[in-house]
Amino acid sequence: LQDTLLQSYVLEAHLRRDLGSLAARHLNRVGLSYEQLVGKGVKRICFSEVKIDLAAQYSCEDSDFTFHLHKILTQKLNKEDLLKVYSEIEVPCLSILFDMERLGICVDKKLLGVQTEELSKRISELEREAHDLVGEKFNLGSPKQLSEVLFEKLKLTPPKKTKTGEYSTGIEVLEDLAFEGNKLAEDLISWRQLSKLKNTYTEALQNHINLNTKRAHTSYAMASTNTGRLSSSDPNLQNIPIRSTEGRLIRKAFISEKGNKILSADYSQVELRVLAHIAQIEPLIEAFKNGEDIHALTASEIFGVNIKKITSDLRRRAKAVNFGIIYGISGFGLAKQLSISNHEANNFIKKYFDKFPGIKKYMEETKALCRQQGYVETLCGRKCFFPKIKDKNFAYRSFQERAAINAPIQGTAADIIKRAMIKIHEKKISNNADCKMLLQVHDELIFEVKESKIKKYQVLIRQEMENALDPLISLDVPLLVESSFGDNWDEAH
Repeated sequence: LQDTLLQSYVLEAHLRRDLGSLAARHLNRVGLSYEQLVGKGVKRICFSEVKIDLAAQYSCEDSDFTFHLHKILTQKLNKEDLLKVYSEIEVPCLSILFDMERLGICVDKKLLGVQTEELSKRISELEREAHDLVGEKFNLGSPKQLSEVLFEKLKLTPPKKTKTGEYSTGIEVLEDLAFEGNKLAEDLISWRQLSKLKNTYTEALQNHINLNTKRAHTSYAMASTNTGRLSSSDPNLQNIPIRSTEGRLIRKAFISEKGNKILSADYSQVELRVLAHIAQIEPLIEAFKNGEDIHALTASEIFGVNIKKITSDLRRRAKAVNFGIIYGISGFGLAKQLSISNHEANNFIKKYFDKFPGIKKYMEETKALCRQQGYVETLCGRKCFFPKIKDKNFAYRSFQERAAINAPIQGTAADIIKRAMIKIHEKKISNNADCKMLLQVHDELIFEVKESKIKKYQVLIRQEMENALDPLISLDVPLLVESSFGDNWDEAH
C-alpha cells in the first residue's frame, strides 16, 4: 500500500499536494485539469458527459503521474531521511483509520434532542435577560446591532475598530467587559457559547447519525496539519468542548452498544513530558519520574512556597503558565486567562524562566534553528516547515516563531499517539469481537469493549500506549496514560 499524497505530506507539508501541483513540481508536467473537462459555473457538466477520449486522457495522465511521482517521492524521502516517518507512522495508520471511520460510534439521538430543547430554553432566557438589561429588543447575533447597543446606547468605551471601520464585538471585547463586571457582556458570552453548542453539536450531530448503523462516522484527514496531528470532520468529533458543564453533557450522547462499555485512554500531560525531555529540564524530568504533581511543583518553584502549602489557586495559575508556555503565551494572554494584571502575568512568566532557564534556551535555539533551515523536527524525525519565519511583518513573524517552538512538542505528541494506535492494532488488541478502536481525539483514544473483558483491555491498551515509542526512542520521562470506562463517553473520560 502506497500513497503519493502522504509521501508529499511527509516530505513537504507546507506545499500544495493536489496531483496537478505535485506533477508540476516534481515531474515538470502539466495535464488536463478537472475544470477543463467539466467546465465551471452554469456550463458545468457531469463527468459522465465528458467525451470518452478526453476522459481517458485525463484518467491515464493521473495514473501515469501517480506512478512516476511515487518513484521520485520515495527517492526524496529516503534522501531526506523521512522514509521511516512515512512507512512506519503514516502508512500503517491508513487502514486503522479506515476501520475507525467505517465503524463509527453509537450516538443517542433522543438524548441529543432533549439537550437541544434544554439549550434552546436557556438561550431564550439569556435573550430575554439581555433585552431587559438594554430596555429594548435586538439581535444578539448581529455584530452591527450589538455594537450600537454597547457603544452607542450604553455608552461603553469602544475598543479599536475592525478593518470594516466598525467597533469589534468579538469574544475578547466581551471578556474584557465581563471582567469589569458588565452583566450584559456576561450574558452575551453565555449566549454565544450555548448557541454554538446547540447549532454545532446537539442539533447538527443528529443529522450525522447514519440511519442504518445508528452511529456517527467521522472522517479523518491525515495530511491537513503541519505537525502530523489528525483532524476530524463531518462531524468534527475532536472539538467537542469539555470545560463547561453543558459541553461535557454532549459526551453523554456517545454511548456503547448493549453488553459493551466505552473505554477512554488519555495521555497525561504528554506535551509537558515531551518538553521536559527535549529541553532537558532536570527538575521536570525528576518530577515526572517520581510521579509528582507537576503543576504543584511549578507553583512551588515560581511562587517560592513549600509544595505542601500550594493552594488550588496557585496550582491553577502554575498550570496556566505550564501549558501556556508550550504555545508561546504572552503576558497579555496569561493576564486575560487568569484575570490578573499584565504586570503580574509578566512577572509569573519571568519567574518561570528564571526557575527553568532550559525552557527559555530551548525556545531561543529552536527559533534560531528554524530561521536557519526553515523547519523544525519532532523526536521521530518528522519535519514541520515554517518558510515565512523571517517575514517582515512582526505579528506574522511572531506567530510563526511561536508555532515553530510548539511544533516539535505537539508533533512528537502526534507521532506518539499514532505509534500507539499502530502497536495496539499490530498486537490485535483492537478490531476484534471484544475490543474496537472508535475515535482518536488528539491525546485520547476511545474504544468500545465487551463489558466482561473491560479490565483486561484497559491494562493492555495502557501498556501499549505508555510504551508507544519503544524501541524507536527512549524518553527521559515516563509516558503516563489515564483510563476509565462507562456506558458513555462522559462517564469514561
